Amino acid sequence: MNNKFKYYWLLIFIPVLFIAWFFIAKKKGEPIRYLAYYGPKNALKTNDTIYHSIPNFEFINQDGEKVTKQTFKNKIYVTEYFFTTCKSICPIMNTNLERVYTEFKNRNDFLILSHTVEPEIDSVKILKEYAKLHKVTDKRWQFVTGSKEQLYRLARKGYLLNNEVGNGDANDFIHTQNFALVDKNFNIRGFYDGTNTQEMDRLIQEIKLLMQEYDYKEKPTN
Repeated sequence: MNNKFKYYWLLIFIPVLFIAWFFIAKKKGEPIRYLAYYGPKNALKTNDTIYHSIPNFEFINQDGEKVTKQTFKNKIYVTEYFFTTCKSICPIMNTNLERVYTEFKNRNDFLILSHTVEPEIDSVKILKEYAKLHKVTDKRWQFVTGSKEQLYRLARKGYLLNNEVGNGDANDFIHTQNFALVDKNFNIRGFYDGTNTQEMDRLIQEIKLLMQEYDYKEKPTN
């Protein structure tokens, strides 16, 4: 077999092998692509990796109910920061989130978490009216208020949505258009520009990929 023939044989064999793998993986339900992990991580001596994880939190939602990290146990969720009086990016962001909310409304393992950055203004009553404005009819989209210090610390140290220095005092303010995608283990798996339609396409696609990843992991083996 001369070198030229070997070259042509490889050109044919490699694509065929890849296509075969693609359809076998698809048939078995294995995710074709795994999403990356974001944030600082630590390697253990066991060769395992500890990924950045969202810390504990406690807020109040639009129904006056306590919302904690436990509320999101075994859930995939998208999170953002906004304020109800915002006239610039927030209406665009939350209109885009309506699309995400509608897309996954029937999934029991998916939620949206929206934090106000103006807790001194955005009361439970105001958040309830804001939720109605965005056609929210259930608890799959939580609008929360609470301690400004905790809200801001979580945005910066937890969700990594803002890298400015601040302590959540009266002069501190966060205004970001970014969303974070969080998996069932409270690891960050993606960041997205909430004002960009194409980014929303990517977000929806990557939520589906993450759901497929869990479906594959949780599928019973024979």
